[in-house]
Amino acid sequence: MRRVYASFLPIALVSVACTSNPQTESAASSTTSVSTSASSAPMEDTRAVAGGGISAAGWTGQIDASEAKRGQMIANAKLASEGAGLHVTTGPAVAYWNPANTATGNYTVKATFTEPKDMNVNDHPHPYGIVIGGNDMGTAAQSYLYCAAYGNGTFIVRGFGPEPFQLNGRRGESNAAVHKAAGKDSPVTQDIAVSVNGDKVNCAINGTVVGTYNKSDVVGPGKLKSTDGVYGVRFAHNTDGTVTGLTVTKP
Repeated sequence: MRRVYASFLPIALVSVACTSNPQTESAASSTTSVSTSASSAPMEDTRAVAGGGISAAGWTGQIDASEAKRGQMIANAKLASEGAGLHVTTGPAVAYWNPANTATGNYTVKATFTEPKDMNVNDHPHPYGIVIGGNDMGTAAQSYLYCAAYGNGTFIVRGFGPEPFQLNGRRGESNAAVHKAAGKDSPVTQDIAVSVNGDKVNCAINGTVVGTYNKSDVVGPGKLKSTDGVYGVRFAHNTDGTVTGLTVTKP
């Protein structure tokens, strides 16, 4: 019997800046995004969102250190409640979380991410996804893992410990399970779930497990402090979308 713990509002997609750092969505916290051809991504400046900030009750966030070094701030991205979910518009690459949302032991965190208009605020696909294992969040020592999808059929699994690290390569991987937008300004939706089960960590997208990793490759020096911790969402720079059904379940 599965126990459902916290359910969360739809959340808008937060984007990450496309610069030259491989960790930003081609890696984890840098600023180089994955292009549709998985080749070198074009340069794209991080914008500042008008009327930005966090208005969703109980939620907080932190932009990537690489973004902060370029003068960006959390107020340059926007997180707001929208119906039963969340709407995020970026701005700098950012992770958002509610400190009350934690998961321990074996669990699955899932949510549905929707870009109503793919690439409406950027010139190439940017990722968004689930955050787990958050510890020391909001500090320079924060650590977390995330699995994120692009609207071009690609996904990445990255983290901070607190420096960025990668689990599936600098530019991620393509997988048939990841939905592709029909074209610019077309809608695209991804159901993303990250599970911890024994000594394995899995990422599933649209019902298919696209990546399985040993916990020993996820937890340790320079990586996660633990898979226990806060869960939330992450968006790359210059992205706009919603998140619905953010939920944790226990086996």
